[in-house]
Amino acid sequence: MEPAHLVVAPLLTALVTAILTLATRSYLNVQRTLSALGGIGYLVGVSVLYQAIQADADGVIVYQLSDWAAPFGITLVADALAVFMLALAGLVSLAALAYSVRFISDYGQRVSYHPLYHLMMVGVTGSFLTGDIFNLFVWFEVMLMSSYVLVAFYSGKEHTRAALTYVVLNLLGSAVMLLAIGGLYATTGTLNMADMARRLADPTAFGIDPAPVLGLSALLFTVFALKAGIAPFQFWVPPAYRAAPAPVAAMLAGVVKKVGVYAIIRLYFTIFAAATLPAGLSLPGLSGTSFLDFFGPVFFIMAAASILLGGFGAVGRKTLDGMLAYSSIGQVGFILLPLAVAATVPEVRVLGIAAALIYSLNHGFAKALLFLASGIVERMTGTLEFANLGGLTERAPVLSGGFFLGALALIGIPPLSGFFGKLLVFDTAARAGADAALAVALVGAILTIAYFSRAWNRGFWGEPVEILDRPSTALTVAVVALALGVVVLGIGFDPVMDAANAAANAALDRTGYVEAVAPEVVA
Repeated sequence: MEPAHLVVAPLLTALVTAILTLATRSYLNVQRTLSALGGIGYLVGVSVLYQAIQADADGVIVYQLSDWAAPFGITLVADALAVFMLALAGLVSLAALAYSVRFISDYGQRVSYHPLYHLMMVGVTGSFLTGDIFNLFVWFEVMLMSSYVLVAFYSGKEHTRAALTYVVLNLLGSAVMLLAIGGLYATTGTLNMADMARRLADPTAFGIDPAPVLGLSALLFTVFALKAGIAPFQFWVPPAYRAAPAPVAAMLAGVVKKVGVYAIIRLYFTIFAAATLPAGLSLPGLSGTSFLDFFGPVFFIMAAASILLGGFGAVGRKTLDGMLAYSSIGQVGFILLPLAVAATVPEVRVLGIAAALIYSLNHGFAKALLFLASGIVERMTGTLEFANLGGLTERAPVLSGGFFLGALALIGIPPLSGFFGKLLVFDTAARAGADAALAVALVGAILTIAYFSRAWNRGFWGEPVEILDRPSTALTVAVVALALGVVVLGIGFDPVMDAANAAANAALDRTGYVEAVAPEVVA
């Protein structure tokens, strides 16, 4: 098999699994088996693709659909950055899928759950692999259409209201995204990412005015910020996470959110960073000629707002799932913070992107774990209100241990993976001399300790409450698997760091990306 064909392996696996689980919905056991095999097959596909990239001399494998050359045809690009994100999606997805088989009702699974779940993975996978900015919009829509239904899965009043908010805001975001993409096409003459990077690096040769491109890329960034739940576009996050079934909330926080993070890294560090404004930035408080000189301060303001708003919001929540939702807003701020520093200080660019990727990986595992644990807690006690919880360490010690490890991972306690993620965020800020970023990170870290300590004291210690049902062993296994994940990623951190460094270098290797895609020259 040609290595280029391996690029589509994860995408086709998710798509075929979605179709097969839809076709076998009358045979629940068959449907579940196919769904689980699809999740495993997806990871195998990512693993084979990773090995192919390792074996490739340039570390980039390109698939041109129907052999139509770029920039005319549809291009899929797999490099170290794309595969890093695919691996995160595949691992978290498999745990959430195993959990879903026991958590979602038989009727719900039979009707639509598995096809929608895998269709969401199709959108996630396509977003990580696409080399075309319009198809990024298409894959976003595929991902969001299935997630709309999954958020409203229980169909109650609260769920429908949350799903409606989620749908309306994301449809508005999609309209803005389409507007920005249309503007970029009109301005640069291409939608292919490699071709756009090449043209932006030499705007005079292609008759491009960089100023409108900066405005359109800023407009596009608001959409990615909305998808990632970054302040001030975070308002859909708490109701959507609370309304969604626990495994769907785990996927939204652990995987879907990372698509927005990936889009920011790929477009702003690989593509738009090629552009400069010869006359410099003529905006108050900004200087420099690179697009990243503009986006660095913007990233920082939004990262700081997310960390503080999410942190203080989580401290004040009265329910466990509400606390986790606001925590997600704060944690995505921690992912954006090193990107802000990296955009501003070129010397720490590789370190900053690697820090964001390591933090994304830890957050994907730990937050998915915590949402899955909260689903079990609600099933055991009938509530997630702190006022009615307590003593879960006695009633469910294994589950409590898993929750404890997830909380410690997000706090950043060694040797868990979260320690290295947080250490790298502080290291990036310290090496860049970014005192403001250090201060924000320090406050955010203190807030993280505060709201997880509060959740632990109120929910898991104290007088045991009466439980309605014993914790399911099958559900707890998924939590334990993710808890082991944060331990293993921390203890065996060297290869993880190597992969993150390779992904960061791939994100910054614009020349390698353009040469691998090799778009034909069209003036």
